[in-house]
Amino acid sequence: MEKISVKRKANTEEELKKILNPTVKKWFFSRFKSFSLPQKYGVMDIHSRQNILVSAPTGATKTLTGFLSILNELVDNAEKGILQDKIYCVYISPLKALNNDIEKNLKEPLAEIEKIAGKDLGIRVAVRTGDTTQSEKSKMLKKPPHILITTPESLAIILSSVKFREHLREVDWCIIDEIHALAENKRGVHLSLSLERLDHLATHMCRVGLSATVAPLEEIAKFLVGPERNCKIVDVQFLKEMDLQVMSPVEDLIDTTHEKMHYNMYNLIDELIQEHKTTLIFTNTRAATERMVDNLKNKFPKKYSDNIGAHHGSLGKQKRLELENRLRKGSLKAVVCSTSLELGIDIGYIDLVICIGSPKSVARFLQRSGRAGHKLKDKVKARIIVMNRDDLVECSVLMKSAVEKRIDKIHIPVNCLDVLAQQIFGMALEEIWDEKELFKRIKKSYCYHDLSLKDFNEVLDYLSGKFVDLQDRHVYAKIWRKDGKIGKRGRLSRVIYMTNIGTIPDESYITVKIGEQVIGKLDEGFLERMKPGDVFVLGGDTYTFKYARGQTMQVSASTSRPPTVPRWVSEMLPLSFDLSLEIGKLRRLVFEKFNSGKSKNKIMNFLHEYLYVDSKAGSAIYNYFREQYDYAKKIPNDKMILVEYYNDDKEKKIIFHSLFGRRVNDCLSRAIAYIVSRNEHKNVEIGINDNGFYLSGDKNISITSALKLLKADKIELLMRMAIDKSEVFRRRFRHCATRSLMILRNYMGHRKRVGRQQVSSMILLNALKRISEDFSILKETRREVLSDLMDIENTKKVIKGIEEGKIKIVEINTRIPSPFAFNIALQGYMDIMKIEDKHEFLRRMHEMVKAKIGVGGV
Repeated sequence: MEKISVKRKANTEEELKKILNPTVKKWFFSRFKSFSLPQKYGVMDIHSRQNILVSAPTGATKTLTGFLSILNELVDNAEKGILQDKIYCVYISPLKALNNDIEKNLKEPLAEIEKIAGKDLGIRVAVRTGDTTQSEKSKMLKKPPHILITTPESLAIILSSVKFREHLREVDWCIIDEIHALAENKRGVHLSLSLERLDHLATHMCRVGLSATVAPLEEIAKFLVGPERNCKIVDVQFLKEMDLQVMSPVEDLIDTTHEKMHYNMYNLIDELIQEHKTTLIFTNTRAATERMVDNLKNKFPKKYSDNIGAHHGSLGKQKRLELENRLRKGSLKAVVCSTSLELGIDIGYIDLVICIGSPKSVARFLQRSGRAGHKLKDKVKARIIVMNRDDLVECSVLMKSAVEKRIDKIHIPVNCLDVLAQQIFGMALEEIWDEKELFKRIKKSYCYHDLSLKDFNEVLDYLSGKFVDLQDRHVYAKIWRKDGKIGKRGRLSRVIYMTNIGTIPDESYITVKIGEQVIGKLDEGFLERMKPGDVFVLGGDTYTFKYARGQTMQVSASTSRPPTVPRWVSEMLPLSFDLSLEIGKLRRLVFEKFNSGKSKNKIMNFLHEYLYVDSKAGSAIYNYFREQYDYAKKIPNDKMILVEYYNDDKEKKIIFHSLFGRRVNDCLSRAIAYIVSRNEHKNVEIGINDNGFYLSGDKNISITSALKLLKADKIELLMRMAIDKSEVFRRRFRHCATRSLMILRNYMGHRKRVGRQQVSSMILLNALKRISEDFSILKETRREVLSDLMDIENTKKVIKGIEEGKIKIVEINTRIPSPFAFNIALQGYMDIMKIEDKHEFLRRMHEMVKAKIGVGGV
């Protein structure tokens, strides 16, 4: 029988009414006219304790679908006097804010049900997170809540709490809310093993996953239940009425000054806010969030003061809760956030969502837009405001994919050996395990279903202290291992585990110095992209990167060379691979029409039909593509990588128009640069973005020979060598070493600062390499860099396409970069021309290209 199946037939109203307790039934129909579609598909299976994944748009009653059967059973037991002092349901969500919401949304119905019942039913609901006080924890220990609301990290802690874990032995249900947001990162991997640990205690537990629109659902279902259990999928993608639009603040996105562009953008945003009750605005970075609020207050002081707020991850808990409460009460006209309000916390009535620039993935856009019209019957109303032509093309294709429900595929990390080490340590605290049983239990998690016995044994070797040399680096044995069994070692092991649990690395800033003089601070993610010799801008001046020690970066002043690393590189969301291919497909279709001599009218008609854009947007896209075609006679697309050799006697750049998203381009660019630097003994500078990448060097670079050495079956080995001494490898090693508890963030009441962690990790890195280049945590660091941060799998597909001739490489020479090239090699050009503003630079380059088209650009 198939393990994962789709439930295609809903239960009838009558069938559902039959299972409801009379009090619950009375309460339900006093609040709702009838069952919603997700409830008709999901409630019966949850009642029957069948594993189920419910996928539906935001605001489609998923949460009540998950809880209705459970509340029904608790009320029924309470009325019959058989309600036990045990945890019946564990609810897990990625956000503390969402947990507080759920508590409120459960306690209110319970109070209403008690009113109907005419008595106190004694059903307890409690939240346990990092914010829970010691006295609240003690209360829970004495009288466990019937519904426990928690986070993945707190679940792992209570699984190792000697007394509290006894309350988990008879859990009937486990609900994982916003499961799609957990599945794509190491928090989800950690949770998948915690679920196996919980399942080991509560042997008949039913798993319920609640997910927004995501693909492929089969993968999320496997993530929920593992490879061996059955699971039904409920995919209720009913079309809520959608009012979606891509908007431009100006008629012409290129022949308009920066000042006018921004003036119009803020006027447009103000206009949209004033036309609606409450507007939620998404920017893609925290800095842009603060800037947006500041500018709206300054430009329209009479309209915005206390009625607008910024919401992001850096806000303190108190400030965040205050803002969320004001939003619920409807006292805010607008809230601006980066990504913090994407997930389903109850933020009251929002009737418009505005995205500033591309959300970079269809799933993310649907998640964001669903925040407007959060109620079941409400209309989803969203606007994307674009500021340049690449954004216009990207967002128009994204909108088409959203309307046609073509969702980008989710990436679920697998075989993460650092998380495995942490969880095995936790499992050893619980009981003495037979190694074979332990291996079997771990492989029940989807994230470890193909874990090799070799990797498993290597992690046990590390945890049991087999490598004596590591004791010099203060890495001691955490478990004992004897006669095929493992168990906890030492009195402090429980405290060490409890105080160092989790997967989210400590974030920090890098202090930039020339000798002892402090120049400023940079985001740590910025440093990950750099190598010695790279030039960057800080505070308006340019500096050359020399080396990094701990959280300090040594640089020298650079006057002659333009920057090689864009200042916004670490904050940008990467474009998804699937959406990249859709944009590439549009480019190809238009290129074919130009090549076959189709008239402007016919191409314009095609754009309107294909993209759902208005005449203004269609015209801008047509003109942009026409300009590229007239200039280069080529439009790079999903089947053609255009390699552009640019040389104006001052600057030589090789620009690769490879529209595969930044994660693939990161791989491709590093691989080609590594081949060139090894074969030709030349230093190569790299710049990447979603649309392509560029290489730059002092001498001529032979790209043709480098491309011939790119092989799909060898790319992993090549990339392993390319990243081995890179800054990104060093930083990510610290994260992995901390997760695997080789480096302890907290020990004996002292917290180790990130700078000290980084220094310790550098010494440890060299010690591990002396033991083995394939030491489990080194292996995991490579996997994380190549598979999670970059995208080695899709890079293999691209290279295979090149090898098989399905993707052609076309080379051209230019004196002025082609229109599509500016966005790829933007930063270097802007600084050569001493232009600060991106839009002003694109406008000036457009003028130069137009002049050149007359005489032939290539």
